[in-house]
Amino acid sequence: MTPLGTLVGRRGRRDESGSAVVEFVWVGLVLLVPVVWILLSVFEVQQGAFATTAAARSAGRAFVLAPDEATARQRAERVARQVLDEQGKESMPLVLEVRCSAGAGACLSPSSTVTVVVRSGVELPFLPEVLSGATSDFALEATHTVPFGQYRERR
Repeated sequence: MTPLGTLVGRRGRRDESGSAVVEFVWVGLVLLVPVVWILLSVFEVQQGAFATTAAARSAGRAFVLAPDEATARQRAERVARQVLDEQGKESMPLVLEVRCSAGAGACLSPSSTVTVVVRSGVELPFLPEVLSGATSDFALEATHTVPFGQYRERR
């Protein structure tokens, strides 16, 4: 015969064999999903930042190599869009701003400095509308300054 206290102790306990695996899987999923989303978002923003920076540099170079300002602005816009497309960012918005130290109409004159600003943004992956509000874009901006004559040959 067994003592009464041992019987009561055995009946009061639950069998917990195998529950550690279930708990590990659930905790792993709860932690793994946000970490993967954060990593994907960081990679997307970094890729967009590289594309925006490359677009600003290329647009500045294209601007100062043009024969006149009207052509320069068209070339800068076209080159910036082409760079974004080549980086795999066809859907990125593009706003191009050109500022000149010598003022409008004198951008392509000696001692002038041209500053190109590219504003864009990337959409964060898998972001629910509940969390994003109206937009899920991450704004990006790149600036590049080119002195006139840097990419021209001396005559």
